[in-house]
Amino acid sequence: MIAELNIADDRAAATEAPWSDPDALPPRSSKKLVLVLLALALAAAMLIFASTNDRLGRVFENLVASWTADPAVKAKAAKQKAIAKLITETETDSVVPTAEGADAVAGNALLPISTLPVEAARPFMMPTISLTQATNAQRCLTQAIYYEAATESDAGKAAVAQVILNRMRHPAYPNTVCGVIYQGSSRPGCQFSFACDGAMKRPPVPALWRRAAEIARAALSGHVETSVGMATHYHANYVLPRWAPKLTKIEQIGAHIFYRWPGSWGKPRAFSDAYAGAEWIPAFSQLYQGGAATADLPGEVVALDAIAPVRDPTDRRTDTDVGGRVDVTKGWVPNIPDPTQSKSRFDSLTTQQGAPTVSEPPSDQ
Repeated sequence: MIAELNIADDRAAATEAPWSDPDALPPRSSKKLVLVLLALALAAAMLIFASTNDRLGRVFENLVASWTADPAVKAKAAKQKAIAKLITETETDSVVPTAEGADAVAGNALLPISTLPVEAARPFMMPTISLTQATNAQRCLTQAIYYEAATESDAGKAAVAQVILNRMRHPAYPNTVCGVIYQGSSRPGCQFSFACDGAMKRPPVPALWRRAAEIARAALSGHVETSVGMATHYHANYVLPRWAPKLTKIEQIGAHIFYRWPGSWGKPRAFSDAYAGAEWIPAFSQLYQGGAATADLPGEVVALDAIAPVRDPTDRRTDTDVGGRVDVTKGWVPNIPDPTQSKSRFDSLTTQQGAPTVSEPPSDQ
């Protein structure tokens, strides 16, 4: 009986947790516990030190966040990083074409046009804002249509306008017409080449300028060029940008090939930004002018500019009008009175400017 009791006591002792006896700890468990304690101590030290160092604190927070982040959050962050990289790649100043000339034409022809349905943009109606804002938007859009697509068809001109309005609604770009058009214009490689390559040193051809203005007014009054859908990019067919294969090719109209963002960023629901309504045209002197003006309009437009044609009798712009703006470097300083001012003030200012060369009021271009 005594022997049986001793055996039972030995078995009970064997099943008890030996935590009360340090010598009874298994060696592997002891090492693991020490490592855990060291890790906790190190984390506590880092947390204390990071609390006194903002930069280290942010690093520590990002590290902890990366350990605990939900997989869906990580996937979203990776997607946003990829989108940001693609935006950078499509910035004009960072792009060296993979081909130009005939090679580019051939290469562009090999890029397939998407077979997915082309989803049209919503009409944009210029809201009731100040006369200055509306005039600026109209002027900016006319400039872009003229200098980007003066000799293209009406559909080609309207497609350029549609790209600008699409960008205005997209989170990747400014939320005004002028903001989109003049993005990056103070440096080489702006978003629309005419705004930084010196093209606006050439005075517009009156008939083509008037047509560009008509297309701009239509676009700001709800016209939608459905053929290019949600396009946010285009380029001439005689260049092949490195980003072209990474976007979704939609259509070619004349010399221009149009693209939208791939995936959900090119879908209508992504174009959700509200119009900001603060239209501002940078001063001519603020633009990067790219040295001498280049003659990039084909055919008769270049010839007309070269031979200084006889002025159209219906064209009432000042001789210093450059691309729909006054170039103050040509010796004429604008001093336009506010219509709300008194008549005496108005008469005084106009007298200072000198007598007009044309008796009729200038037309709005």
